[in-house]
Amino acid sequence: MQRKTVEVDGVAASYLCAGDRGPVVLMLHGTYWSRVWQPVIGDLAAAGLRPIAVDFPGFGRSAGELTVATASIPALADWLSRFTQALGISGPVGVAGHDIGGGVAQQVLVDGKLGVSRLALMNAVMFDSWPVPGVARFRDPEIAAATTPADVLAARRTSVITALGRPASEAEIADYLDPWTEPRVTRSWLALAGAAYSHYTMDLVPALRASSVPKLLIWGEDDTFQLIEHAERFVTEIPHSSLVRIPAAGHIPTENDPKTIARALIDFFA
Repeated sequence: MQRKTVEVDGVAASYLCAGDRGPVVLMLHGTYWSRVWQPVIGDLAAAGLRPIAVDFPGFGRSAGELTVATASIPALADWLSRFTQALGISGPVGVAGHDIGGGVAQQVLVDGKLGVSRLALMNAVMFDSWPVPGVARFRDPEIAAATTPADVLAARRTSVITALGRPASEAEIADYLDPWTEPRVTRSWLALAGAAYSHYTMDLVPALRASSVPKLLIWGEDDTFQLIEHAERFVTEIPHSSLVRIPAAGHIPTENDPKTIARALIDFFA
């Protein structure tokens, strides 16, 4: 596994990758960063896939900074098209999305710009399941303006501890939180929260129902942010979709049962 960068719109975009051939699987994060996919990338590459877990602008190790205008699901989907162009990747590609990255993944499928061959959603936003109250409050410009980087870092710490769904060492928590020690990253997170509106995913539902692209949902059953009921609704209402449940797992189930998730992704994308 390596971390590389490529310029998109003149700004360095960081991504985790492994392998240099095989079917491409773009792996998208939401309110966290590419770290959520790290536990499974090696296994996917060993199975002949080419996983690429990107950090959106202003997140993780990527440079730049998001604004509310550039942090919406449609805007991030457009940015992803430019990212793949910068890497010289053309469709068809597999796409996997976690959290709000799952909303971006659904948008990318519906847009048709990347030629998505298969779609995987892991504890992702969908329908009107989002934003959760802890994110929605930052859509108020006054609240966002009064929120300091220290406030965001403290809130992210609480969120990471909850999302991991298991006891975590201080080193693990610090690893997840490290990007938010930069003020521009906390501002980008506030922008993502400010652009968090469920009408984006609700607008995609008719096209998702009409899509014949295979769709796999992988869900930590104990997630308190994106409940398993949303995944159950998705596989009931959206054709060509199936659900893999991860027992005793939280919002980032790759940290609870990476082997089972890697196997599910390999069977699906390969």
